[in-house]
Amino acid sequence: MAGYRSTSSSAAGGGGAAVFAMRVLLLLTLLPLALAAFAFALQWRGGMRDPTGAVWPADTQRFPGMENSPLGSSSSTGGRGSYFAVSSASASSAAADCAEILGRSASSHGISLYRGWSFDSDTAITPKICITGSTSASLHQILPWLYYHKVIGVSHFILFVEGEAAKPAVTSVLESIRGVKIIFRTKELKEQQDRSRIWNETWLSGFFYKPCNYELFVKQSLNMEMAIVMAREAGMDWIIHLDTDELIHPAGAREYSLRRLLLDVPDNVDMVIFPNYESSVERDDIKDPFTEVSMFKKNYDHLPKDTYFGLYKEATRGNPNYFLTYGNGKSAARVQEHMRPNGAHRWHNYMKTPNEIKLEEAAILHYTYTKFSDLTSRRDRCGCKPTKEDVKRCFILEFDRLAFIIASTATEQEMRNWYREHVVWTDKDTNLKLLRKGVLTRIYAPMAIIRGLKESGIFINAVTSAKAHPTANIALENNKSIHTNVTAAQSTTLKEGGNDNSQATARKILEMIDVQEEAMPPMSPPGFLELIESALS
Repeated sequence: MAGYRSTSSSAAGGGGAAVFAMRVLLLLTLLPLALAAFAFALQWRGGMRDPTGAVWPADTQRFPGMENSPLGSSSSTGGRGSYFAVSSASASSAAADCAEILGRSASSHGISLYRGWSFDSDTAITPKICITGSTSASLHQILPWLYYHKVIGVSHFILFVEGEAAKPAVTSVLESIRGVKIIFRTKELKEQQDRSRIWNETWLSGFFYKPCNYELFVKQSLNMEMAIVMAREAGMDWIIHLDTDELIHPAGAREYSLRRLLLDVPDNVDMVIFPNYESSVERDDIKDPFTEVSMFKKNYDHLPKDTYFGLYKEATRGNPNYFLTYGNGKSAARVQEHMRPNGAHRWHNYMKTPNEIKLEEAAILHYTYTKFSDLTSRRDRCGCKPTKEDVKRCFILEFDRLAFIIASTATEQEMRNWYREHVVWTDKDTNLKLLRKGVLTRIYAPMAIIRGLKESGIFINAVTSAKAHPTANIALENNKSIHTNVTAAQSTTLKEGGNDNSQATARKILEMIDVQEEAMPPMSPPGFLELIESALS
């Protein structure tokens, strides 16, 4: 009897546990369904509006460019709970808004980032940066170069023009751009520069009275001397000498800005050196280097020594040096009293040795020999004989000498073959290896900026605006006033204690300097011979 009661009790307990488990399972099944139904009911009544809807007005609750998207074109009947609701007026202007946002016509490609930018604002920006250069380039090259540097923070440009760049069709456009000063190479300018103190000094004397590149180097130095005076008159903080085939790459700054880069430079620094990277073209049919070239060879200063010398042979590809042309970079100088150029690559001061720093990431991107026509253009500029002896009178760098001889003696096809062998990087395996090792690098920012500027129509607007408002006479008057101001400023600088003898005064200033260093010419990066010589010394 007792055993029977025990069995019945166990059976009853087991049945109760099963019922409890079923009830728990049913509860777990029904609870999510109930919550889902409750949420659906609230949403149907519009009770779960996005809290941002209380901040943004109903007529602005959409993102730009959404008018033609499924979200932008659909709206609820109530309109109260739809975050993406649009009005019928907005929908009717969708095509126009889209074209405006993209900043391009139906036939163009890509998204414009610069439509509506004001490049002529007079806001109090610091530091104020000036670029000076001597150019004979076309408007097709100068405009992208100029506006790119405006984007990264340059406010003023002092351009000494001749050749193609001095034609009225070019200068009228450049003069119409705010912050651009054009100086023509007139007879008056040449006579004024012939009276420069530089001719009475020794630091540039090794380049005097030689043709072609040597003559250009002297001319650039004389132009830089004038630009210093003009930069001081304009209240500039920094001045940089740059050619129109060079772009500043302000890497390492907190933003892609030359202004930010220089703003972070310590106050006691007089000169900032930008090592240069050299373009490495991958085709022989480049038309627009700034938007077609993305591969560059890094400077020696930005590479570990074992990487540089370990891959030196592969990086030179049978050429005389690591770079085709110069490798000692360019520099920015703080505008101050007693400044002078030290050749096209550096600045100096009559009263002290400048305190300089070299940047570890920022660089000058040098687009050299990027087009096949660059071979013949160099040949056409110089009247030297195509012999190994005579080209030394004309060209400072060895590759320029070789290129001049080839362009002067070879057939069109031979020139093309030579160009592909010595300039164009066609071996993809070598390219990939050097990219992985860091000798080559990809840089896309300048390409993207210039493409965006082009698609925004800024270059076309500059040309059409100049045609609508001719400035040829204004440019001529400005040029005369510039010469007058520079002459007066130079005279004031040379005078001391009422002494009118400028040469004697210049010599008196020079006596205060212990050693007058020679101008820094364009120099190739170090090679094996330099390494051995430095090790032995």
